[in-house]
Amino acid sequence: MNQQTRNILFMVSSIAVIIGAAMPLFMLKMPWVPYIYAFGAAGMAVCRLTFRYKGKNFRLKRLYHIETFSSLFLVASSYFMFKEDPDWIMLLTVAAVLQLYTSILIPRVSKKEKK
Repeated sequence: MNQQTRNILFMVSSIAVIIGAAMPLFMLKMPWVPYIYAFGAAGMAVCRLTFRYKGKNFRLKRLYHIETFSSLFLVASSYFMFKEDPDWIMLLTVAAVLQLYTSILIPRVSKKEKK
């Protein structure tokens, strides 16, 4: 999968996750909402799993692995969403915190590596 396709899939998947997560939080119980969320979570997981960091920086490698695990937490949370178990919110929160952490540190560490 080339980078442009991966970026488009990631953007569409991110929007699907946001829509799928926001609908139940606003008490809109529709039967198709878990499918939108699961599509987004699966798309994000595919994007993360198909990207490989080829550098030698151990810290960046660790951050990319954390990013991959955050996407897998989204997939797990979609399972709980289908089961109508409120634990999906906890897994979504963990995934969001990990995504936030890596989105801040990956550019910072990459910048230091280039110097």
